[in-house]
Amino acid sequence: MRHRGWWKAGLAMALVLAVSACASRPPPPSADAVQHLPPWRARIAAAALAEWQAWGQLTVDGWPDTLAREPDPRLFDRILTYWAAVPGEGALIIRRHQDTHDALLAGLQDSVAEPAAFGAPPPTTATATATVPLPSISLWAYPAWSAAFISHVMATAGVPSFTFTPAAAHAQYIDNLLWQADSNPDQAPFRPHAPADYAPQPGDLLCADRSRSPLLHWQDRLAEGGQFRPMHCDVVVASGGGLVQAIGGNVRDATVLRRFPADAQGRALPPPYDKPPFMLVLENRLDQGR
Repeated sequence: MRHRGWWKAGLAMALVLAVSACASRPPPPSADAVQHLPPWRARIAAAALAEWQAWGQLTVDGWPDTLAREPDPRLFDRILTYWAAVPGEGALIIRRHQDTHDALLAGLQDSVAEPAAFGAPPPTTATATATVPLPSISLWAYPAWSAAFISHVMATAGVPSFTFTPAAAHAQYIDNLLWQADSNPDQAPFRPHAPADYAPQPGDLLCADRSRSPLLHWQDRLAEGGQFRPMHCDVVVASGGGLVQAIGGNVRDATVLRRFPADAQGRALPPPYDKPPFMLVLENRLDQGR
């Protein structure tokens, strides 16, 4: 099948492009760069870019094992905001995270407030609070919040919940979008494509299968709809110049802009063999008269 040959050739092509096009690649996009897009594409891309900016514009090439710096622990509040976009389950996770956060912070403040030596007066509350090291942002990586991030971006952009159903897992909203596309292809808000067949544009979703036995094609998902499968989607915010640039949540415990290599037609090249393969691109068709 054609897509299997595509995967085999992808890594070699990615390496060639990474060497030959590095100097000419475009910089990460700005919020102003998406304003010329059709309205829905612009709203979704802008919402993702706003979150990326709030996290300090963390940017990586491809699939790094670590980030250049650890995110600010105070961004814990943003993770809670993402979970707030997920009905039901999100509220339970927020409550659990907040209770854990408050307990950890209280314990840290108590330890700082202890006298440094026998008989020494304890520091003031203000001094203790100022010197408390906040819990690392990595403590809130479970449950994974990448699907909650996508749900928040869609809600912030104004996409109705009956069009994009907020979910705690990517497979849940992907199933709903695939069902809409299968039931009414001409009016579907997002149209599925194999990554080898379509060049993603800002406002689209680029999705990978993180399971041990990844699907070879998005149509294989139709046969198992409703079953859990670990997946991950990023919001595409820029294309061109040999790159697909996309923003995702819970990437190395942060909201990160990733710059993936693309071929001459703008299609995302397959990841290295030891990384989750791209399985699906969801083309944003919200501006097509819906």
